[in-house]
Amino acid sequence: MKRSQLPIVCFLLLATLCAFTLKQDKTEKDEQVFFKHADEALSAIEQGAGKLNIKGVAIVMFVPGDSVRSWVSKMKIVGQMKKGSSNLLGVASAKAAEMADTYQDSGSGIRPPLKGEYGYKGGVMKKVRSGYVMAVFSGGSPDQDKEAATGGAELLAKYFN
Repeated sequence: MKRSQLPIVCFLLLATLCAFTLKQDKTEKDEQVFFKHADEALSAIEQGAGKLNIKGVAIVMFVPGDSVRSWVSKMKIVGQMKKGSSNLLGVASAKAAEMADTYQDSGSGIRPPLKGEYGYKGGVMKKVRSGYVMAVFSGGSPDQDKEAATGGAELLAKYFN
């Protein structure tokens, strides 16, 4: 490298470092917003489940950025974790996994379920300014699960838009 190019290279390295740091700070701030409101979103799902007279498991998640590479989440058992021979937490997690791959509500049918997925409705994914929010409920019928989860997803999304 020529000596005259050194200031340009240093500038580019510094700019890259600053951009990375700003993005990291933004992600941390968004995660703080998520954790500040996650319990409120879980309560909204619980209230929706109560109105439908169903029990099960609720999960809310925040995915930073344009693609699913990581997420932060919070889970709450709403009355029961198992129903008959079903582990409702496992089913809820499978719904979340499907959404992470399809960027659609679970059970959308846009492709056949992959191994580990069931194609069940009950997960809601919303694009927000800085990523995605997802909410899942498992314990009722597919339509009941989706209805309960929708309240949590909508509540959480308003804090990011």
